[in-house]
Parts: sequence; C-alpha cells; structure tokens
Amino acid sequence: MVSKSISFLNQPKKRIFTVILALIGTITPLVGLHKFYLRQPLWGVIYLLISWQSPMGRIACAVDTVLYLIQDQEFFNVRFNSSLTSETENLTANPQQVTEIATALRELEKLRQEGLISEYEFEQKRRQLLV
Repeated sequence: MVSKSISFLNQPKKRIFTVILALIGTITPLVGLHKFYLRQPLWGVIYLLISWQSPMGRIACAVDTVLYLIQDQEFFNVRFNSSLTSETENLTANPQQVTEIATALRELEKLRQEGLISEYEFEQKRRQLLV
C-alpha cells in the first residue's frame, strides 16, 4: 500500500487533476490538497492554517484554480514536471544536428576573432543557432 502511494506521488502531475483538487478546496474544507499533490507540502500546510479561522484559504484555492485553468500545459509541465520535460528534451537531440551546430559556432567564432563580424552580430547568430 505504501509503495503504491509513493509511486503515485512520483508520477508526472496532471493539470486537470490539480484544477479539480484546487476546486475541491474552494468548495469544501479540504483546503490545500492541490499543493500536497504538486509536492509543495509547506504551502499545503499554510493553506490549511490560514483557512482555520477565515475564508482566505478557500479564496487562495479559487485563485489557484483560475491560474491553473488559464496556463497552458507546457508552462505547467515546466513548473511542476521538470523531470518530465528534461527527459523529453534529451531524447530529441540529433547527433548530426549537434555536430552541424558546433561547426557553425566554430566558424562564427573565427569570423569574430578576425574582426569580420561584431560581438553583437556574433551573439545574435549564436542565439539563432542554439534555438
């Protein structure tokens, strides 16, 4: 039972489930569940404490519900599933493309050292290559 709950906590977090938990905190006294789900237990405890004698915890849950609804999935993944996004970025790297970019950067560096392009032009081209 404990191993199942630990594996559940290590899975990638889903935005819609987070919205549902935040909405539950807005409607019921179960305030802050979404913060525990997102691996932010300190914030979960703070939400519980501020909702003890005032409606501030529920208001905070309502604000979180709206924020999670309006943000896109990519931003949510970057913020709460950073291990998931770093794994997918590493899988998409093409070795031939990396070699071509490295060669182009070396050529740009030569042009900059020879004074044929300015530092500003070098930086612009470098950023274009690395995107």
